[in-house]
Parts: sequence; structure tokens; C-alpha cells
Amino acid sequence: MSTTLEDLLEPVKVLAANGPLDQKIESLQFDSRKVKHGDVFIAIRGTQADGHQYISSAIEQGAVAIVAETLPESLPDQVAGVQVADSAKALGEMASLYYGQPSRQLKLVGVTGTNGKTTTVTLLHELFLSLGYKAGLLSTVRNKIGGTPLSATHTTPDALAINALLREMVDAGCDFAFMEVSSHAAHQHRIAGLNFAGAVFTNITHDHLDYHKTFKAYIEAKKMFFDMLPDTAFALVNIDDRRGEVMLQNTLAKRYTYSLRSMANFRAKILDNSVIGLQMLIDEQEVFSRLIGGFNAYNLLAVYSVAVLLDQDRTEALTALSKLGAVDGRFETIVTPGKSYIGIVDYAHTPDALEKVLETISQLRQRDSRVITVVGCGGDRDRGKRPVMAKTACALSDQVILTSDNPRTENPEAILEDMWKGVPKDATRKVLTIVNRREAIRTAAALVQGADIVLIAGKGHEKYQEINGERLPFDDKVELEGALQEKS
Repeated sequence: MSTTLEDLLEPVKVLAANGPLDQKIESLQFDSRKVKHGDVFIAIRGTQADGHQYISSAIEQGAVAIVAETLPESLPDQVAGVQVADSAKALGEMASLYYGQPSRQLKLVGVTGTNGKTTTVTLLHELFLSLGYKAGLLSTVRNKIGGTPLSATHTTPDALAINALLREMVDAGCDFAFMEVSSHAAHQHRIAGLNFAGAVFTNITHDHLDYHKTFKAYIEAKKMFFDMLPDTAFALVNIDDRRGEVMLQNTLAKRYTYSLRSMANFRAKILDNSVIGLQMLIDEQEVFSRLIGGFNAYNLLAVYSVAVLLDQDRTEALTALSKLGAVDGRFETIVTPGKSYIGIVDYAHTPDALEKVLETISQLRQRDSRVITVVGCGGDRDRGKRPVMAKTACALSDQVILTSDNPRTENPEAILEDMWKGVPKDATRKVLTIVNRREAIRTAAALVQGADIVLIAGKGHEKYQEINGERLPFDDKVELEGALQEKS
């Protein structure tokens, strides 16, 4: 797509500009290594590097315009210089225009929160496909256009990638798109320039403090998403989370709430929660779902609420909802033929998520069954949650195995030492430390007997283990299935 620089700058807060602004540009780049002749280079201050340091490199590679918060003292005559208040925000706004504002040509709904984002957007995508629409999905697990999967590498991709994907969705005839919106994405303006038809808040708990530093900053990053909504959008929040009301403060969007415990616009009640699924009362109608656990009751209610707010027939939405299955790596159960024990794989990687999963397992367990939990914590991430994860696992399990998650560049033994600090003195006898994750899973499977339940937590859908910057093939579900089959 080719257009003029002047056109792309129309929504951007420009502080100063000089040079040929009316020239046509070929594409937008924020990575100087990808710049080609005729491109605009937007210099962004990132967490790892500052794009302003690569302006000269971008010009050498053919950039015809530089957009930056601080411009060099001089630029070649043929290169336009544009000073902006916020380069990251400018990138999002320019990317939207460059790709023809695709978010305005379909109904885009974003879901944010600590837990439940992936499940909610995936269920929304599947629900709307089953209702006969063509819909797009942007999630941690995968991106999809209609029923065609594409790769997904980040919770929310960069602004250029988001708009390119949305453009593909529009061109493919999608009516709706559902995307995860992480706190990082909001804070880094990756969603700037997008037009949302609606936003959903699931909950907020301890996570990503390695990036945001304080819980207050983490909450404010989530709230930024709601603050940017237009008055044509809806803002839907879980009012059972005390931060739900905070998200609604100052938003221009139409405000709605959902709840299992309080008065709200959309309410539900759990009638039965068993190993085969949930029996719920939604809108005074009974609905059965194959999904398990109270946390999934919230996810299902959020999905139904969005469907209604997007003008879908309530009865049709509930019927479609009852047919949806579990999301990859989210409370996936593994049953061995002829055996009573059960394996569960779940993405739970925060104390709150782990607590919810273990509480659900406690409700499902038989009187004589034990709960065996295998859990670790990621490296190069929030260290504060490590002892809390171990403490939570100990409180709700009969046997705990602490192991590696994705150690990344950290020493896995150092991570486990941090976790061990959360193990209560009276629980040390039931805790094992096995650094090798495969060996930890095999040990847990060897310990299983009778109607025991073994939980492998932390990685869920991930098909790799990241060690020293290398992603090695690893799948919790495959490992657990194999170990349980060998046992049988």
C-alpha cells in the first residue's frame, strides 16, 4: 500500500515537521534492519533498545522520512523529519491509516485481564463462527482468519502486525474480530489507532510486576484500554472483581457489568460443577457446558454477554455456547482407559490462576483421592510471585513437585530457591524439587494411584521450553499422556 506521509500524519500529534511531507512512502518500519528505499522509519524507545540510536542506519538503508520524539540536528534534504510527542502511539495511528483503517470495517472486541483472556477470546471466536459469521482471532495461543490458523508469538503483536492481520481479516470477509489486549500492549500503545466496538475486563491479580514495577501501574495499564474507548463502544467488566468499577471510571463507552455474586446487567449461577462440565443458569435459562470450574463460569458468562451486546439472539447464543469445548491448554483433562486417576494440564502461571484451578480440582476430587501438583515459575520475570506460587500449591495439594517452567536466561535452580521460600515449614515433607521438567512430570505420574488427580501447571498450550534463549520442543500434555500410559 502506498500513500503520502502527510496523509498518514493526519491523526498524529506532530510537534514539528520539515522536508518533503507530500512524498509517497512505501511502508512503515520501526525496526531499522527492515528498512528499504522509500520507507518511513519510526524511532521507538523500547524496553530493550532505543530506536533513536538507529536513525542514521535507517537513512543509509533508504528511509525517506524519520518520525521520532527527538530528531537529529540535521537530515539529508530528501529525508523528511517529523517530531512527535509519542513515537509508539504515532506508529499505531499511522499503521491504522496505512492499512486502510481495518478496525473500522469490522467489529473489534478486546479482552483484557490477568486470567481468562485467551479462553474468552477463543470461545467468542468459536461462538460467532457457529452463529454463521466469519470472524478473526488474535490470541496468545493462535491467530485465526475464519477457521484458518496463523502463528501467534506474543500476547498482542506490534501495531503494524495487528493492522496487517486486521486488513487480512477484512479482505477475507470477516464481520468480527476478537483479540487479547495485554497490559504491555496498552502501555506500549500497540493498540493506538484501533477502533474497538467493545472491551471486556475479566479480573486482575498479581502478574507482570517485572515490567510494570507496581500493582498500581499494572492496573493503570489495563485501565488505559478502557480510557481510549469511543462513546460508540461498550465496556463490559466483571463486577465481582473489585477493580471492575475502576476500569469503568472515565470511559466514554456504554457501561455494562457481569457477575456470579452481585447485581449486574448479566448474571449467572452455577447449578452443578463436576468433572464432566458445568450446569449453569444464565438469563434464567439452564445451560450445560463441557468446560469445568468456576473460573470458566465467568468466561462463559462474559462470552454470552458480549454476544448479546453485539446484537445476537439470546437463545441462539446460549445454544451455541453449550456446544463449545475446552481451549487448548486450559484445564485439559487426560483420562487413561480403565484407570480412575486423572491428569490435568493448565496454563495457570499466576498465584490466583493456580489457586482457582486447585480449588476447582478440590471440588471434583473423590474422598480418597490425592492432588499432585507439578509447578514452576518463568525466568527473567516477576520474582515476587515465585514464593506465592509455591505456597499456593502447598496449601491445596497433597504432593507438590517444584520444577522448571521457562527458565529463559536464569539459572533454574535459583528460580526454585525463590519458590522454596514460600513453602511452609510444616509442608516441606510433601514437596520435591526436580529441576528437569520432563523428569518432574514422570515422577508425578509414577506417584499417581487410585483416583488421584495430577496437575501440570504453568505452560498449558506452549509447545516449547525456553532455556538460555533457545526454544526446545516440549509439550506438557504429550509428556503427561506418555508418562501415564507407561504407568498403565
